[in-house]
Amino acid sequence: MPQVEIHYRRPPDRLDVFVQDLVVDRSELKVTLHDPSTVGTAISVNDRVIFEPEAPIVWFVFPNGWYDLGRFHLKDGTFTGYYVNLIAPPLLEDRTWTMFDLCLDLWIDPYGSFQVLDQDEFDEAVDRHWIDPPTALQARRELERLVTELRAGSFPPVIVAEFDLERARGLRAWNEAASRK
Repeated sequence: MPQVEIHYRRPPDRLDVFVQDLVVDRSELKVTLHDPSTVGTAISVNDRVIFEPEAPIVWFVFPNGWYDLGRFHLKDGTFTGYYVNLIAPPLLEDRTWTMFDLCLDLWIDPYGSFQVLDQDEFDEAVDRHWIDPPTALQARRELERLVTELRAGSFPPVIVAEFDLERARGLRAWNEAASRK
């Protein structure tokens, strides 16, 4: 089973490292499975738990994109929605990937309602010059584009629905079986 080590940097100097199973490796799309996730804290939006520790996440990385996207679940596998992180385009070097989080997120529930998250953290990062002005401007533009597409019904990308948790787990199992042959 191919795995990737993701170095997730967040201003000013936070670094988290995640090892995930690479289940789809295309030039335009990478899909990883973080199952069980090593994220150690529950995440809530509007007092609703959207993620529990050790719950699975299917991550989508677009090599030239300004965001990554996770299909979030509870520990029992219940899909809770999409978590979109605004990032600088990732550096994907072999099996080590580096992501730079721009501190601005978008939550989309299963019914299409959405909420912009962490605007205050983004503003602080810009004010303290942890994110340079051109990058901040691009992040704002990207968020505006995503919200416009979301309202038009064209976001998240259709391909994200194709790789639900069941399919991602199936691909992992297939890859594991193929590597044993």
